[in-house]
Amino acid sequence: MRKAFALLLLLPLFLTTAAFAADVDATTVRWRTIVGNINDPGTSNPVAGIPSGGLPWTTTGGRASVNLTTGQTAFNVSGLVLNGGNASGTPDGVANVKGTLVCNAGTPAQSVHDTATVPLTAEGDAEFIGTLGSLPACANPLFLVRVPANNSWIATGAVRDLF
Repeated sequence: MRKAFALLLLLPLFLTTAAFAADVDATTVRWRTIVGNINDPGTSNPVAGIPSGGLPWTTTGGRASVNLTTGQTAFNVSGLVLNGGNASGTPDGVANVKGTLVCNAGTPAQSVHDTATVPLTAEGDAEFIGTLGSLPACANPLFLVRVPANNSWIATGAVRDLF
């Protein structure tokens, strides 16, 4: 009886895992977390020629995924706020962000693909679900969260998995 009960408890977990695995194909890239740009104030930390934001930023978490075949993209970020300066702990007037996929970073074939802009709450939360459209061959994919007003990056995808 106990074994049957334990199996019943594990069944939903198995079904969820199996359904998730069935949705994953070899063209999907995922970033397990989103982290803030931690450069020193007044210094630059460009990624693929894209300038970084002026002050350090932090997050409490987030995720991103891009299907490199269909362009289907989703990201969320939580707690994206400044980590220093007089507005520390707030987005300091940054009201919108966009996600950016960089393909072939630092090569002549580099291409940059932006999501639509989405609101950034006063607590630093934002979410996007949509498409980037048709994408080229994409080696070494990078994911950035950027400020649309000046196109600087303030957060990046970390711990990348390719499926």
